[in-house]
Amino acid sequence: MIKKLFTALMASALVLTASAADQEKDEKGFVSLFDGKTLDGWKVGGDQKAIRVEDGAIVANGNCTHAYYMGKDGKARFKDFELRADIMTKPNSNGGFYIHVDYQDSGWPIAKGYEVQVNNTQSDVVKSGSLYHVVDNKVPFEDNTWMKYVIRVKNGKITVSVNGKELVDYKPKDEESKLQKDGGTFAIQAHDPGSTTLYKNIRVKEL
Repeated sequence: MIKKLFTALMASALVLTASAADQEKDEKGFVSLFDGKTLDGWKVGGDQKAIRVEDGAIVANGNCTHAYYMGKDGKARFKDFELRADIMTKPNSNGGFYIHVDYQDSGWPIAKGYEVQVNNTQSDVVKSGSLYHVVDNKVPFEDNTWMKYVIRVKNGKITVSVNGKELVDYKPKDEESKLQKDGGTFAIQAHDPGSTTLYKNIRVKEL
């Protein structure tokens, strides 16, 4: 009996070790963009109170404001990459995660880059994981639950998946693309005072 129990425990340990090794391998090359405590490396364009850090997450709540990832030198740019993040919506909340954008002191960053939608139950029919008004998902995920976003740009093609479900596979024509030739940075959106969205475990791997 003891021998069987020992064998079972050893087998479980081997499975856990293998799982941890696989996870470590899967995250190889990724660099964290958020330390879970401060907005170091980020610059807020708009109402400074609309973006804050709380309980290990970036919380966006307030009038049109965006937090841009600038990096330590203020010059962060990403062209081809895979970005992973855990994102949550509170009920009736709208938000967004932008790629290939440039810092702005105010306003919506719509001239360059794309917005990946963050919205499950707010009135906008465009739901989480959409490449906003380019490839729109109309099926919501759940509020108050961390969604796993994977956003990938490679050779002019954009893919987006949420919780392992691919929602976007899009390659615009060169003359129509809003991807910047030399890359751009990322931004987190505070959409309105009635919307609260949260972001953590933000990491990126350049391709």
